[in-house]
Amino acid sequence: MTKHVAWIVAVITIFFSANSVYPQEPVRVLVLPFKIHSMKELSYMRAQIPEVIKKHLKQAGAVIPEEKTAPDLKYKSPVLKYKNIDQIKQIGVKNGADYMVWGSLTWIEDRFSLDAKMVKTFGEASPDNFFIEGKGIENLLGGVKQLADNISFKLFKLEKIVEVQIEGNKRIEVDVIKKIIKTRPGNVYLAKSLSDDLKAIYATGYFDDIRIEAEDGPEGKTIIFKIKEKPTIRLVELSGNKTYEDNKVMDAIDIKTGSILNILKIQDNIKRIEDFYKENNYHNIEVSYKIKELDNNQADLEFVITEGEKTRIKSIIFDGNSAYIDKELKKIIKTQEKGFFSWLTSSGELNLQNLNQDASVLYAFYHNHGYSRAKVGEPVVEYKDNYIFITFKIVEGPRFKVGKVDVSGDLVLPREELIKKLKITKEEFFNREVVRNDMLALTDIYSDEGYAYAQISPRTKEDPEKLIIDIDYAVEKANQIYFEKIIIGGNTKTRDKVIRRELKVYEQELYSGTLLKRGVRRLHRLDYFEDIKVDTVKGSSDDKTILKINVTEKATGAFSFGGGYSSVENAFLMASISQRNLFGRGQRLQLKAQIGSRSTRFNLSFTEPWLFDTPLSAGFELYNWAFAYEDYDRDSKGGTIRFGYAIYDFTRVYLSYSYDLSDIDDIDEDASQSIKDLEGENITSSISSTLRYDSRNKAFNATEGQNHSFIVQYAGIGGDIGFTKYIAEAGWYIPLLWKTVGFLHGKGGYVSEGSGKILPDYDRFYLGGINSIRGFDWHDICSYDENGDEIGGDKFVQFNIEWLMPLLKDGSLVGLVFYDTGNVYNNGENMDIGNLRKSVGFGCRWYSPMGPLRIEYGYVLDKKEGESSSRWEFSMGSAF
Repeated sequence: MTKHVAWIVAVITIFFSANSVYPQEPVRVLVLPFKIHSMKELSYMRAQIPEVIKKHLKQAGAVIPEEKTAPDLKYKSPVLKYKNIDQIKQIGVKNGADYMVWGSLTWIEDRFSLDAKMVKTFGEASPDNFFIEGKGIENLLGGVKQLADNISFKLFKLEKIVEVQIEGNKRIEVDVIKKIIKTRPGNVYLAKSLSDDLKAIYATGYFDDIRIEAEDGPEGKTIIFKIKEKPTIRLVELSGNKTYEDNKVMDAIDIKTGSILNILKIQDNIKRIEDFYKENNYHNIEVSYKIKELDNNQADLEFVITEGEKTRIKSIIFDGNSAYIDKELKKIIKTQEKGFFSWLTSSGELNLQNLNQDASVLYAFYHNHGYSRAKVGEPVVEYKDNYIFITFKIVEGPRFKVGKVDVSGDLVLPREELIKKLKITKEEFFNREVVRNDMLALTDIYSDEGYAYAQISPRTKEDPEKLIIDIDYAVEKANQIYFEKIIIGGNTKTRDKVIRRELKVYEQELYSGTLLKRGVRRLHRLDYFEDIKVDTVKGSSDDKTILKINVTEKATGAFSFGGGYSSVENAFLMASISQRNLFGRGQRLQLKAQIGSRSTRFNLSFTEPWLFDTPLSAGFELYNWAFAYEDYDRDSKGGTIRFGYAIYDFTRVYLSYSYDLSDIDDIDEDASQSIKDLEGENITSSISSTLRYDSRNKAFNATEGQNHSFIVQYAGIGGDIGFTKYIAEAGWYIPLLWKTVGFLHGKGGYVSEGSGKILPDYDRFYLGGINSIRGFDWHDICSYDENGDEIGGDKFVQFNIEWLMPLLKDGSLVGLVFYDTGNVYNNGENMDIGNLRKSVGFGCRWYSPMGPLRIEYGYVLDKKEGESSSRWEFSMGSAF
């Protein structure tokens, strides 16, 4: 029996079984206000108790007439004044009531008693008396309800429910079902109440069939709810899905093994599957279902999927464009038509989010090219068979040029000087984006003068005849604002002063938007925090503001173990332990060990970035490094003491002293004489100065910024080794089209031997390998001495050009093509640009979980005899 048929049968059964006890004609009952006998203030109960009784009597089937006053009987609510029952009956006659109910509440200490009487308006019958007593104010309402039930029993000769039973349930406990229904032992036996319970049980969705039966007993009715539970799902299966694996489709639905078999739930999950496919451009998807009934009230559910063909965009139509052809507009938007390689790429796939953004992109495009009245409607999408047709409706309007440009209002600089800073003056046609950027530029100028809340309002005036737009940047500078307080929050480890010293704004000083942005950028570059929130709130007066900096710290200590491979080092293993924010002071400490096929190196380094709370950094490094060169082995021990000072944003100057003791041995017989002269211990005592500018947005796979440096090293402060070395390097990362990046890099150096000192081979210049001229082997580009032996040069030049293309959205994987050129020169050789060595190639770089990975292939353009024409270059960093 279906749910609806069972419901109807149950309701009809209840109605006929209870119809005999229902009054054939409506009974009208008037309930008078109750008298209150209490030392407490309970006067509000005079009207509240009758209202509760009226409510329950009405549910039992009584009609409650509106109360009318009877002045001749001296009756006026809520104060009750009567002398006898006859007078009460007369009140009933006046109000058209069949029965009258009145009574009183008596409260002594914490106990109460309810006394009520009911009398028939017509006839000589004496009143019926009712009495309920209890304890505590919390039980008073229940007592009033019981009083109303007792009156109902007498009034309608109703039967009382003495017991409620649940039968047929197997999984769902009796107590759970009894919490759903309102029928309780002691209640009046009413068809409406049972009908409500029936609906409530069905609404849970757990039951297929429900029957309600009533059995008569000596003290009242026993109500029996006979239920049949819906099956549970033993297994959910999919069929027909060829494009997507089961687990992909299952992620879209919420019916699982053990769920109740609910048809409405199944229909909802069919829609979920259809939506999943439509989001992936399968708009002809059809889904049905099959149910296989099993023993033990279980069932298997199968979703039958007919995928259809993938729906792709056949054409994109622009309706109303004349200034720009369809081809130009299609290049602007992200949504693309199906192409020849659509099976390999995502061209032709519909992404509704991108499509909605495309309308805004087109709108902005027109308004940024002089069409200030242009309108772009919502894209219209039509589905026909396996294709999608998209239409953009465009109203271009006339094209406006830039007219007069002015700045008015509160000026902090001369008008001419402010106008010079506006970019819109250099535009021929009106450009809304340039106007917006000019507004931000003026806002920054005013904020740097302390006017944090300056209002810049560009007012435009169109001349439809001349087709020009005059622009007036109206300024209201308001008050100059001072930083009253700077409140740092969220830092549990990093000390306040570490954060404050990076900020370029200070308490009691004028507000500066530029300096504030610069300080926040410096905080991000520390890499101590996952998130930095900046907020300004009003201070103690209109010219003061409170700056709140709230940070979310992240782990700054790391222990790593990993390895890698490079064409120079071959395989190597590396372990390191480091802390970038030691004791919350911003200090950096690192211990690192690396063991490879050609070298073994141990390093201990420490840096204090703010020595004596000044922007002077100081640190040291100790190392032990053994390296096997082609013709000899070098085992060196030493250390460096360094200082650095920030002279401007992204710019620092460094000064360091280094001491190195190198032991040269295992020299090949065919090595150059200059190398053989180094056999034994060699001491290098040197001082170096460095000027560095680094504005890159990240150290690996940077997309913008510059990295320049100039280094001068003088060796010869004692020891055997003496030289002066100069190295200059410059690099630019330039954003290009389609999120690609151009990289221009140049490097050059010169070294001269000190008088009476030795310039060792390992301090000369070589080129070749992944970090200089790719395609050549490491140290392949060198000079030769008078005997024809390979030695390093005393000068070199190197140039690299790269075109970097992101292969993943997060920029962690990029592809590249490159052109390298450079050469090494020795004493007496001229630096002839015409004889630079050249190579081209391609590769990819991945910031992997194990560290930076580079795989690049270089091809030598000017191969000489004995040289290889090309080679792969590998470099894999460690998890550090």
